Amino acid sequence: MIKSLKILLFMSVVLFAAGCSNDISQYQNSEPKFNLFEYFEGDSAAWGMIQDYTGKQTRRFEVAITGKVDGDTLTLVEDFVFDDGEKTQRVWTIIRNGSNEYIGSADDIIGKAYGKEVGNALQWKYDFELVYEGSPIVVAFDDWLYRQDTDHVFNLTKIKKFGVEVGEITLFFQKR
Repeated sequence: MIKSLKILLFMSVVLFAAGCSNDISQYQNSEPKFNLFEYFEGDSAAWGMIQDYTGKQTRRFEVAITGKVDGDTLTLVEDFVFDDGEKTQRVWTIIRNGSNEYIGSADDIIGKAYGKEVGNALQWKYDFELVYEGSPIVVAFDDWLYRQDTDHVFNLTKIKKFGVEVGEITLFFQKR
């Protein structure tokens, strides 16, 4: 009985610590500063992959991105081409909500996306309608983007359903 309680206590501490590790404030002093509007204004390209909960790669894709800034609004047109030939487009409208916070929307985003940048990092959180085996399901995306330099950003996304990670996206951006 005591051994079971010790294991349960240990697991609780590990899960609590893991949950606390994604605090964006830890990037406060990281350079270069992210600057979402500056980075995505103009043309950029991206490529990445989707993995399922086991880590198996399930899809690959490329994205051509065009961004236009008008005051406190960034419009991003993303044209996706997947490895199976599927082509889709997502158009984001992102509004600056303060100096380092953003609110975004797109057709396949449920509600609003909320983002915050600190140092070289940007975190986006939103719900997304995903088609799985022919049926739409809503999953939560937790996007972490990191600016490497003038031209490069990388993105790691956790995909969750009912709080459980069901997939991951790895994506790399390059300014054109």
